[in-house]
Amino acid sequence: MSFALTGRRAAMAALTAALLVPLAACGNDDPKDTGGSAPSGTGSTAPEANLTVLAAASLTDVFKTAGAAYEKANPGMKITFSFAGSQELVAQVSQGSPADALVTADTKSMDKVKADTGAPTVIARNRLVIATGEGNPFKVDDLKDLADPKLKVVLAAPEVPAGKYSRQILDAQKITVKPVSQEPNVRAVLSKVELGEADAGLVYKTDADSAADKVDAIEIPDAQNAIAEYPAATLKQSENAGAAAAFVAWLSSADGQKILQDAGFQKP
Repeated sequence: MSFALTGRRAAMAALTAALLVPLAACGNDDPKDTGGSAPSGTGSTAPEANLTVLAAASLTDVFKTAGAAYEKANPGMKITFSFAGSQELVAQVSQGSPADALVTADTKSMDKVKADTGAPTVIARNRLVIATGEGNPFKVDDLKDLADPKLKVVLAAPEVPAGKYSRQILDAQKITVKPVSQEPNVRAVLSKVELGEADAGLVYKTDADSAADKVDAIEIPDAQNAIAEYPAATLKQSENAGAAAAFVAWLSSADGQKILQDAGFQKP
């Protein structure tokens, strides 16, 4: 009886060992191997990345608001903006400056680096106004008043989108303006007027709106005005292609558009 029981226990032990061998083979004995998927439910809903976005100077205020909103909605995302005139941004891209996305104030600037970008999408439009000191002390009413030689007028430089648009509308009306200075971006034009270093200047409507407590904005009729387009595109050199594409797409979303339009930008 005792011998039979002992034999049965030995047989059961052997069977158990045989069943455990395949299970051990499925295990991971290499402590360096960390492969395998994360447990269900632990994945983030948005990519984590540090993005650098090159953006036209006239987007300074609205993009700070947009960036904060995007980061709040996408934990783990950090966006750093570099603002400058579009011509400066294009030069940076051509020189290989590390960045993930580009937004210019005109399509011609974007076209100059089309070999370095993905397909651009127009995210907003803008229009020019005449900015004067608060209270419009020199009584500027329309474009032709800018030709007054006694008036200190400042414009964006010809290579800057705002400068190109300014020359376009002045030339179309056959108005000759001799600016006291030509600035590297539209925010510099606005600053000159704000500080009283210029009596008037041509800026985007959104720029004048951002300084409504310091300058007055004189509307320019549609027939005499120019419409600025803002294309956005990812950069092929980006190391965060997916995250960059997601941000560019978000700018055209309902949330992105609301922020842009609340700041005075027109629909794309």
